[in-house]
Amino acid sequence: MKKITIIGSGFAGLTAVRTLRKKDKEAEITLISPKAELVYMPSLIWVPSGAASKKDIVIPLDNFFKRMNVVHIVSEVSGLENQGRSVITPIGTYENDALIIASGGRFIKKLPGIEHAITPCEGMKAAEAIRDRVKAMDGGDIAIGFSGNPKEPSAMRGGPMFEFLFGLDTQLRVEGRRDKFKLTFFTPAAKPGARLGEKAVDGLLSEMKKRHITTHLGHKMKEFTADKVVTEGGEFAADLILFMPGMTGNTWFDNTDLARSEGGLLKANNFCEVEGFNKVFVAGDSGSFPGPEWMPKQAHMADLQAAAAAKNALDMLDGKAASHTFKIELMCIVDSNNKGMYVSRTLKGGLMLPNCRLMHIAKKVFGWWYLRQYR
Repeated sequence: MKKITIIGSGFAGLTAVRTLRKKDKEAEITLISPKAELVYMPSLIWVPSGAASKKDIVIPLDNFFKRMNVVHIVSEVSGLENQGRSVITPIGTYENDALIIASGGRFIKKLPGIEHAITPCEGMKAAEAIRDRVKAMDGGDIAIGFSGNPKEPSAMRGGPMFEFLFGLDTQLRVEGRRDKFKLTFFTPAAKPGARLGEKAVDGLLSEMKKRHITTHLGHKMKEFTADKVVTEGGEFAADLILFMPGMTGNTWFDNTDLARSEGGLLKANNFCEVEGFNKVFVAGDSGSFPGPEWMPKQAHMADLQAAAAAKNALDMLDGKAASHTFKIELMCIVDSNNKGMYVSRTLKGGLMLPNCRLMHIAKKVFGWWYLRQYR
């Protein structure tokens, strides 16, 4: 019997499970993650306004694991041995014939004073903290921004920050207190959202101007304090800072011989194989893949990579060569709590649709449709 181990229960890990089980009913699948739950990150943007709560976002996976006949090991991973055939955890060692690493990325928290900022994509607690802080404010300055990993251009997640920015603007208007707040958007990039395409940059900046959102662009970050953001281009007041740093690899990668990119992620090829390792694959935020700089770190891309990794794992266990690659595609709806702006990009070109209510509804419906397979 084929023994396949998956590390991580995020988008990539769960798509790997579904792909494996669809193609092989008998394989022995072991999944290692700290909790039997999926945090549906795209819906975190609706927590501050109260449009979404924990039950909409944190999905228990016990029933899914039972249906898929998956053995779930509740643990962190601390390292690998035997060229990836043994996964080391604090509670034991787990052997495999093929390994899929889908343990996500780690935010780079080196900026001085970063403890003064909330990183929204750290999960439910972070989103609830934003909700509670905004609710308690009578007015003031809110700064929202992101940066990247200079050594890994693709290891960044800026899209959600545009959504928190526009979403908070909408929320404060609905609450009748937008005039009491100053919103400032900041990023070291001169053209925010450039990875979405030139049209998207113009569209996002135009939307900020329309909403009277101040911008502070193109200046390297220096530090955060309790009441301001400091960059090489100056500083500005901030009673609340929402900040998404760039990403790098998990700390447990340091306890392995896995090939790493300059930015600290796992070096992979087009087939999602970790370079120099046999039957060790990576999908999602953990990996550094060949492709354009704009290749996104988002759930959709993780799903595509995980499906390719799972198919290749099964093929290689059957003695065939890896042949499945993944489509490079950026697809998102930049939501603002009542409207949404659709953006997509492939190697052939891009598409952007203007802000409309239909896209907001589409994003809500897609989330429900996507999560039904795990409920």
